[in-house]
Amino acid sequence: MKVIFNTDVKGQGKKGELKEVSDGYARNYLLPRKLASEATADNINALKLKERAKARQIELDKAQAKANAEKLEGVQVIIRAKAGGAGKLFGAVTSAEISKALKEQFDIDVEKNKIVQGDPIKTFGAYTVKAKLGYEINGNINLLVVEE
Repeated sequence: MKVIFNTDVKGQGKKGELKEVSDGYARNYLLPRKLASEATADNINALKLKERAKARQIELDKAQAKANAEKLEGVQVIIRAKAGGAGKLFGAVTSAEISKALKEQFDIDVEKNKIVQGDPIKTFGAYTVKAKLGYEINGNINLLVVEE
């Protein structure tokens, strides 16, 4: 019997997969527990529609990531920070602060966990910070740390 898995079943199949299993296993285990549904024409068409919608969403997400990368190239984010003697900051500039400043100044959404800092930023100056925007698309954030 052909079934479409509704959830991952260890050793059998993954969610959304169409697979042939024995009739007894399907009728007595998979179908009553709603782990899979019978592979009727309607269910197969619904599965194909979901796959197409998922592919479209991935393409939209890639386009959004590319657009964000292009936006990031043309902007310079200004972070204001307090400092002690010799131009050293009290603490360091965090990814959360960079993400918040991007949103406030340029209305660009980049999650804080997508921002990659090599070394902590503990002094004033200009920096370039890498952002992983998804789907192997990276952008550079031009950052200027100035005294508050």
